[in-house]
Amino acid sequence: MSDPAPNAELLRSLAKLVRGLAALFWGLPLALIVCVWTAQSYRLRTFGFVPPVVTMGLPLYGLVLLGKFQPQERVWRTALDRTQLLAVINLGLSPFLYWSTRMPGQPFFTAVVTLLVVTGLVFLSHVNLVLERLSAMLPDETLRSETKQFAPVNRILLAASLILIVAYVFFDRAGIVPPVYLDTIISVAEGKILWLVIPFVLLPLAMTMALIWKTKEVILESVFGARR
Repeated sequence: MSDPAPNAELLRSLAKLVRGLAALFWGLPLALIVCVWTAQSYRLRTFGFVPPVVTMGLPLYGLVLLGKFQPQERVWRTALDRTQLLAVINLGLSPFLYWSTRMPGQPFFTAVVTLLVVTGLVFLSHVNLVLERLSAMLPDETLRSETKQFAPVNRILLAASLILIVAYVFFDRAGIVPPVYLDTIISVAEGKILWLVIPFVLLPLAMTMALIWKTKEVILESVFGARR
């Protein structure tokens, strides 16, 4: 008779885990799209800083729900806490994306937006680490193998994006003529650091979303499939 209570508690935590993964799945691309539109399109600027703040809050909400699952696991909790901290930082920096469009060329706002891009890439890298820790606790060897294979690749691509940003900022601030390949990338970007990063973010973002969806499906199958 002691089994129903733990099972009910486990089901509640799994339900929150699925909702958290769904919030991450939709929140990550929405945050990227809305932030870029806020910086580039005049339509979203009429809503002020609300759109980027709301979309940045969605991944944070998903991470909070993920924290309800196995909170006693130290390794899992440590990775999750660091990712939540980065999500809070992104949320706090997101209004500056709109304010920088109101005062273009203002050095402080430009620096904060650059910091937002950096913390956003680091956040996405940590999301992959969270998925690795989560897959290690789930009883699906295929998911565990796929996560171990693709999550490190995503982190490498995101690290390359960070290096590219650092090189861009260094050459821009120092007034040094960059190498030919970097000069070509910068000329294509036309001085817009967001457009410089996006092509290198889309691939790891897509793979991260695929891992999130796969993890959610595995959890749903393990819960409802076992009840058939």
